[in-house]
Amino acid sequence: MTIDADLVVIGFGKGGKTLAATLGKQGKRVVMIERSAAMYGGTCINIGCVPTKSMVFQAEEVSVHPPEPSVYTNAIRATADLTSGMRGENFAMLDTIPSVDVLTGTASFVDPHTVTVDTADGIVTVIGRTIVIGTGSEPTWPDVPGLRDNPRAVTSTDLLSTEDLPARLVVLGGGYVGLEFAAMYAAYGAEVTVLERHDAVLTREDDDIASCATELLAEAGVHVVTSAQVTAVDGGTVHYEVGGAPTSVDADLILVALGRHPVTADLGLANAGVATRPDGSIEVDEHLRTNVAHVFAVGDVNGGPQFTYVSLDDYRIVADQLTGAGSRSTTDRRAVPFSLFMTPPLSRVGLTEREAKAAGHRVKVAALPVAKMATVPRARIVHQAKGMMKAVVDADTDEILGAALLSYDSHEVINTVALAMRHGITASTLRDEIYTHPSMTEAFNQLLGALA
Repeated sequence: MTIDADLVVIGFGKGGKTLAATLGKQGKRVVMIERSAAMYGGTCINIGCVPTKSMVFQAEEVSVHPPEPSVYTNAIRATADLTSGMRGENFAMLDTIPSVDVLTGTASFVDPHTVTVDTADGIVTVIGRTIVIGTGSEPTWPDVPGLRDNPRAVTSTDLLSTEDLPARLVVLGGGYVGLEFAAMYAAYGAEVTVLERHDAVLTREDDDIASCATELLAEAGVHVVTSAQVTAVDGGTVHYEVGGAPTSVDADLILVALGRHPVTADLGLANAGVATRPDGSIEVDEHLRTNVAHVFAVGDVNGGPQFTYVSLDDYRIVADQLTGAGSRSTTDRRAVPFSLFMTPPLSRVGLTEREAKAAGHRVKVAALPVAKMATVPRARIVHQAKGMMKAVVDADTDEILGAALLSYDSHEVINTVALAMRHGITASTLRDEIYTHPSMTEAFNQLLGALA
């Protein structure tokens, strides 16, 4: 079977599926290729943002500590029901468009315009005038003896489908995924140890923010070991060294959270002449076009920030190339926020104080513990007054350079800061705005009033 298409999208992630739906609704012949029916809708809704935040939310709802093991099991099942429903909705979003075909199977390039798809019903050949690659990323496994084929070693994907709470969880890696899972599983009653190879976690944050976050993790029951070099895994025992001194920790499950790499190895990109970087990511220009003019790459696979909302912006850029003026590019992006969903969440945008000073700015800084912010009763109302808020401002121009919010609802509030930064709203203006009460956003009245 051969299909001739205006657009071929490989990977059902945010950028690709949105582009497929948009062009399909315009009557273009579109083929969406996804290697697994369990991944309709992409990483975010199936094994990433949605299920993890569902698990975090349900952990925060626990009223008795430690909770009964059934609380965790029920949360896993409720999360599976949530993602299953969203997966079906995402499939229907494309399947109901007459000019769109969804093929389930492994895709591989034959030449720059031709892709074969190994489906359950046989090989399908797809010829595309435009091809968009959005195959995402997957967890990276380190070369540690006894780890790779160990039945107790799991990825975040595996852990999200494990219905029995591990009594002892060892997390390899103190990055954002590792810390998010560590905090989550500690809340469900697991004994959690994080092994981080660097001398601290959250090293990209200012020391005061990182210190506060580390203290909150410790209060939640997470044991963080820094400067830990894992040497081997023997069954459920993880061997590591700190300062050359050997030690070990026992685990029921070992979560490998040491970063992710682009999924490109089996795409046959060489057959299409598409250039990649040493890490496997696809080289693109500011319009997300590869070195092959009609081939684009969106989302994690192009080596950019691994966020769903960045993939959505990738869609906007490619759509502008295909149906618009062609002027939108990655250079338009500024003040892109991100969040680490511990409890409370840590959200940041822009420069840290350290980065701002290194860039030559003369800065004013405000950093306040949430518990001491009298004008923010919302945090007390919801019994989440832990954490701190920090803003960094250019002392000469009053420009907001960055903010770090380790507080309740920070993942919502940070968007206000990002919007202000993108549109040149000064710190003084944000300080003197009228906000709803009681809300976390009104913290800017007091926080920015404390700049010094």
